[in-house]
Amino acid sequence: MATRDYVKRGKAPRKKNSRRQPPARKGFPLKWALLAIALVGAFGYGLYLLSQTDTPAPVQPQQPTAPAKPQPKSTLPEKPKEKWSYIEELESKKVEVEAKEIPQSTRPYLMQCGAYRSREQASERKAMIAFQGLESQIKVSQGEKGAWYRVVLGPYPRKRQAERDRNMLRRAGIEPCAIWYWE
Repeated sequence: MATRDYVKRGKAPRKKNSRRQPPARKGFPLKWALLAIALVGAFGYGLYLLSQTDTPAPVQPQQPTAPAKPQPKSTLPEKPKEKWSYIEELESKKVEVEAKEIPQSTRPYLMQCGAYRSREQASERKAMIAFQGLESQIKVSQGEKGAWYRVVLGPYPRKRQAERDRNMLRRAGIEPCAIWYWE
């Protein structure tokens, strides 16, 4: 079977668009704009009328027909007595709290921020930690598969101090760092 060359054939005739054309856009809706202006104007006029009627009407002087009686002064009612006694109890109450002593570990902590096969990688991590203002060390440990270069920080007497430094390193993008007992 012979191959056909579709490139020389040319373009197919253009099909007529069978979709409906969107309706033509109309001009500015003048009647709606006038209606909106009229409503805003009516609202503003109503507010103006309300502000004008707030003034009190002029008072006409009256002819005194009889002597005016003195009106009694308004007095406040007596302060009600409280039926609760906790207010007086709380004023003289003393609270004693027994705080449990947090057990302190006698072993120091270390934080390891990486274990690498090459000394250069460990030195890079040590430099990144030094830029954060912390001092780290590179410890070499021999395993079955060769030497590992561990980047460690510490010793820390409390775990809270190690957590504080780990959070500082995490904010700087240096992770993962693990906290263990110093060996």
